[in-house]
Amino acid sequence: MRDYVRAAYRVVLRREPDPDALAWATSEFESGRMSRATFVADLVASDEFARVRVVEDALALAARARADDSRPRGLAAPAWSDERLIEIPWVLARYRREPCVLDVGYANALPAYLEALVAAAPGEVVGVDPIEASVDGVRSVVGDLRALPFPDDSFDVVFCISTIEHVGRDNRVYGVDEERDETGIPAALRELRRVARRILLTVPTGVEEDHGWFVQLPTSKWRALFAEAALEIVEDEVYELGRDGWAAADGEAADARYGTRGATASAVYCVELRAFEQPRVAAAAGGADPEHRSKSQ
Repeated sequence: MRDYVRAAYRVVLRREPDPDALAWATSEFESGRMSRATFVADLVASDEFARVRVVEDALALAARARADDSRPRGLAAPAWSDERLIEIPWVLARYRREPCVLDVGYANALPAYLEALVAAAPGEVVGVDPIEASVDGVRSVVGDLRALPFPDDSFDVVFCISTIEHVGRDNRVYGVDEERDETGIPAALRELRRVARRILLTVPTGVEEDHGWFVQLPTSKWRALFAEAALEIVEDEVYELGRDGWAAADGEAADARYGTRGATASAVYCVELRAFEQPRVAAAAGGADPEHRSKSQ
């Protein structure tokens, strides 16, 4: 029965059971106090499975978007979920199977996200982080985002999910030394521009707040930092957490405060960036750049 418990956990919750759960379930089966069907039903009814389900639904949405070559907007996620249920499908939906991929801050990323990225990438996925971590399919590189150990234009695309707001801050919670470097975020943005052709990035947004281990900035300030780093916005979208869940914001979620509904952001800014290029003929003539799909400005 121990093998059955392990198999059920792997299928339903996508993980191994902890030792106490394994021992308890095995005992319940052997004593006849629980059937297999009841055990599986209890796993499916758990809060953990609810999160597994919405994460996998989000990853499936991103996979469909890549297959259809579409860029879904107006995503949604439950009120009890955190910003990852918006950020992850948003960036993965915009990945186009470029072979050279970099993920920054991978060591603390959601395993299901990294598994999906590795599965989607035809080439090598490199992960850079101040600490080392072992992830199947990811080549680990220990490095500082302000001084990346890569040559210019090493990557086709870089993923940066809720990471850059931590640069130069007190990151002891992640096993890194405490510091206070106000130039950290601008330096990191310049480095991302140097090593990658395209950047898929998400950050918390709303009221400007310094939480010590990260900062939250208004969308307008994030845009100014991008411009200072010679990065242009290809597409962007702001999402806000409301009573009914996560949804695209009508504006910039300027009043959103971190942690209003638990230990999570109340608004998140999703953006695709690239290095500034020479103005197009249409832009010079006063036409809009068709590739800039921002509806949050």
